[in-house]
Amino acid sequence: MNNKKELSYKDLKMVCNRDMFHFETTQDLESVNDGIGQERGIKALQFGLQVDVKGYNIYIEGPSGVGKTMYTKNYLDSIAPKKKVPNDWCYIYNFQNPNEPIAVSLPAGQGKEFKESMDGFIQEVKKDIKKTFNADDFEKEKALIKQEFEAQREVVMQKLTQDAFKEGFQVKSAQNGIYMMPIVEGKVIEEEEFEKLEESVKQHYEEKSTVVQQQIMEAIGQIKQIEREADKKVSEWQSNIALLTVNAHINFIKAKYKRNKKINKFLTDVKQDVLKNVSYFLEEDKQAQNNQPQQGPMAKKQDPCLNYRVNLFIDNSETQGAPVIMDSNYSFNNLFGKLEYENYYGSFKTDFTMLKPGLLQKANGGYIIFQAKDLLANGICYEELKRVLRVKEVSIDNSIEQRTSMTLISLKPEPIPIDLKVILIGSSNIYHTLLSMDSDFRRLFKIKVEFEETAPITEENVNKLAQFVHSFCEQEELPQLDKSAMASIVEYASRIAGDNNKISTRFTELAQVVGEAGTWAKLAKAKVVTSDFVKKALEERVERIKKYDEKYLEMIKENTLLINTTGSLVGEINGLTVMTIGDYTFGKPAKITVNTYTGKQGVVNIEREVDLSGSTHSKGVYILSGYLGELFAQDIPLCLTASICFEQLYNGVDGDSASSTELYGLLSSLSEIPIKQSIAVTGSVNQKGQIQPIGGVNEKIEGYFQICKMRGLDGSHGVMIPVQNVENLQLNDDVVEAVKNNLFHIYAVSTIDEGIEVLTGVPAGKKDKDGKFPAGTVNYLAYEKLKKYAKICEK
Repeated sequence: MNNKKELSYKDLKMVCNRDMFHFETTQDLESVNDGIGQERGIKALQFGLQVDVKGYNIYIEGPSGVGKTMYTKNYLDSIAPKKKVPNDWCYIYNFQNPNEPIAVSLPAGQGKEFKESMDGFIQEVKKDIKKTFNADDFEKEKALIKQEFEAQREVVMQKLTQDAFKEGFQVKSAQNGIYMMPIVEGKVIEEEEFEKLEESVKQHYEEKSTVVQQQIMEAIGQIKQIEREADKKVSEWQSNIALLTVNAHINFIKAKYKRNKKINKFLTDVKQDVLKNVSYFLEEDKQAQNNQPQQGPMAKKQDPCLNYRVNLFIDNSETQGAPVIMDSNYSFNNLFGKLEYENYYGSFKTDFTMLKPGLLQKANGGYIIFQAKDLLANGICYEELKRVLRVKEVSIDNSIEQRTSMTLISLKPEPIPIDLKVILIGSSNIYHTLLSMDSDFRRLFKIKVEFEETAPITEENVNKLAQFVHSFCEQEELPQLDKSAMASIVEYASRIAGDNNKISTRFTELAQVVGEAGTWAKLAKAKVVTSDFVKKALEERVERIKKYDEKYLEMIKENTLLINTTGSLVGEINGLTVMTIGDYTFGKPAKITVNTYTGKQGVVNIEREVDLSGSTHSKGVYILSGYLGELFAQDIPLCLTASICFEQLYNGVDGDSASSTELYGLLSSLSEIPIKQSIAVTGSVNQKGQIQPIGGVNEKIEGYFQICKMRGLDGSHGVMIPVQNVENLQLNDDVVEAVKNNLFHIYAVSTIDEGIEVLTGVPAGKKDKDGKFPAGTVNYLAYEKLKKYAKICEK
């Protein structure tokens, strides 16, 4: 390492210190339940969960894969058992408004008891009524009432017979009514004989028949009145007998729930309804004895016992603490409950027992976790959730998700009060969009929890990461990792983090590597995953998806893409870019050429002129004019036209990471000092000539290294990067080994002056006290060229 700007191979990669691990293999560890490096987020979450004020629901933001959902669920599961168990909720029949079932709240476990009590009540009442009304005393009393009815009916019929006889008619009672026949000469005649009578005689009888018909109608009315009185007497007598039975059962249940007004009112209504329907129970018993159950579409409708049942809507009898609900089905009915229907003899029927709870009702008294992206995909659900949080009650409304042209009978059950904490998990973009566009969101989600995507490399954090690996391997039934493998995972986590002092907390991405390494170990029949398997997993991942990278290398190899990696050229330099295709990111060089000549257009960005330049790249090019003006145009006008071009780039360019590279090309063109083509460059620059950090530094270096390796490393090749990016280096072993063997070089610079000297071998040159550059330096030669241009412009 001859150049003071050159980095040692030790600077190129964070090597994990295995002494930090408190295990031999991750099998020795316990599962992790808390976040890694998420102290601020955890503190905010804990506070938000303690605030029992309306509107203090929680939004958790952070990149995907950092464990937001896992940690939140684990934490809630740890605190929920210590919370109060929420009440049960039941729906009961509303005898006054049948379409509006009544919601009843009971302490946990009592809802189930109430349902069982009413189920038992139905069975006991049926049995007792059957037993009571099949007794001899009942049959005797019923027979007496019947005899009394028959006697009264006989009196009416006798009087009718006498009155009709006086008018010359005989009356007879039949199953379908009372009919009359004329008596002629003491003989009852049929209709055929009646037609043979003389007209005067027939007319006489027809006139008399009107009187008799009136008498018959009066008699029928009297008989029906007698029947009604008899039925009433039987019913009252049945009710009085049934009341003794029903009262005992009802009073027993009432005693259990004497403080619940809704249940007491319901039980009173049930008692009255049973007394009205004693005859139904008796008829049901007869049909059962004759093996003739009720049939047809009216059978279920007639059953009054349905109205005595209890819909145990929310059963917390076995719940330990507060519920924690998380689901992936965000349909309206699944969130807010539904009313089911059944096809009954060709028609859709429903009743209050078919009310089913949604996730909101199940989470009542506890916590519910939503993925913001999935919830917002169904706008109706998001709007209804906000309404629920505003009014603090949830209603069941089937109309929103009915997908049928038929008009279905629906119910309007009483809403259930809601007291729960809603946790939305999503990205930062979603949070800021909701905050700026939805006024309700600001009022309803007042706690923001931020999850970090990186954490410092500390002994505590790397061991927590190892615990996560232990949990994952145990869950997926994979071999556990030894220290060497875990060290490789930490190093990979540092690369993802883009900082050799930190590790990534994107557990999803890390889990993929652990899973693949474990699979390679299983295929090799190894009992433990070592670093070789992790390396194998990483290599194979790249191998599977590097098609475009290989095609690019192939074009360079065939000189389809012109990239020089040897020699020195004026106004030509290799810049570095990154390309992302799907889930694969790789670096590639781009030849940048610069031409300078007399003119007043300044620096011309060819990509911008043909609409291939993004705004950030265009800004970087404008910065070059500012740098040149301050450095060279203090005593002469800047009479320059310079064209800059990314050669063979046709799909656009953006970002300012090549701005320093472009400036080096400008200085080379002006000074006519050639630039080493073996060194590629990345880094942005400001107007003062300071080099600024860029992204994708590892991919850029490795991409250029591949090309140099393909053509043959001779010790001259390397990459120049901003000094600030040194802490982002986590290069692969091939690059590190090449640097160690002095076959490849990494230079870190902080200014344009430092960089141009590395690229040309010629000092940049600083102005002396008289404002002059040292002769022979890059800046001196560039200034001389610009003086020449200025004189030409004066002509």
